[in-house]
Amino acid sequence: MLIGLAVVFGSILMGFTMAGGKVAALMQFAEFITIGGAALGSVIVGFSPKAVMGIIKSVIGLIKGNPYKKSTFLDLLVAMHDLFQQGRREGIISLEHHVEDPQNSSILEGYPSFKNNHHAIDLLCDTMKLVIMGSVSAYDLSDMMDIDLEARHEDAIRYSNILTTVADALPGFGIVAAVLGIVVTMQAIGGPAAQVGEKVGAALVGTFLGVLLAYGIAAPISKALEGIALCEGQYLSCIKNAVVSFARGDNPLVSVEFARRSIEPELRPGFGELEDACKRRNKTDSGSTGQSEAQAA
Repeated sequence: MLIGLAVVFGSILMGFTMAGGKVAALMQFAEFITIGGAALGSVIVGFSPKAVMGIIKSVIGLIKGNPYKKSTFLDLLVAMHDLFQQGRREGIISLEHHVEDPQNSSILEGYPSFKNNHHAIDLLCDTMKLVIMGSVSAYDLSDMMDIDLEARHEDAIRYSNILTTVADALPGFGIVAAVLGIVVTMQAIGGPAAQVGEKVGAALVGTFLGVLLAYGIAAPISKALEGIALCEGQYLSCIKNAVVSFARGDNPLVSVEFARRSIEPELRPGFGELEDACKRRNKTDSGSTGQSEAQAA
């Protein structure tokens, strides 16, 4: 994100200075306050102060980049495979401790990217509790998880939608700032020509800032947040597809394969990658078990 913003502002300032403009002429702090304050106030009126804080946190999170990478999806798939393998090998009831207290689960401790995603953990554990109880059919489980996913997507996309609304309004706020600048110019119309020209330039900066903030900052950030929300939706859909398959009685590898196929190709681990990762995990677990048994003997 920072690189993109640097390109936007660098290109504009370079073009402006190459045409003979002075950067100091763009430093109209009154215009910044007018446009920024109006945009902030519109968010508070239309939504809430909590929404403002949520947007700030989301934008700061963009600096870290998109957390949903191929390795993140691979960890999720292997974690679910381990969980399902445990249930298949030792009985579904053996998963009760792992879904009741996932933060202390010996299976999930090796997958911090999954374990620290509270939305994903809640979705998996709450649904697996129903699977363990055996009170819901796979068909009803699928419908129930679809409802949950839809609600979570609406929540995830909320800040993106708010920023889109702000982006649409910013050019209008820029015009407001420009009109106010013209009013100030009219008050000084009898003064020196240089002073009048300076005030006209300041008024035009208001229009410039409104359009720049809308299409150079707010709209791109909104799209970036939307992209992360879509990746999160795929991440949660993986859980839904795997759990429904497992509840149907499919073996663990087939269950996570249903999940793998739902990931977009750019982020989707290959079948070989998944199979190798599951085998490596099984060998590690077998080695740890053997070592524990030897120590006990």
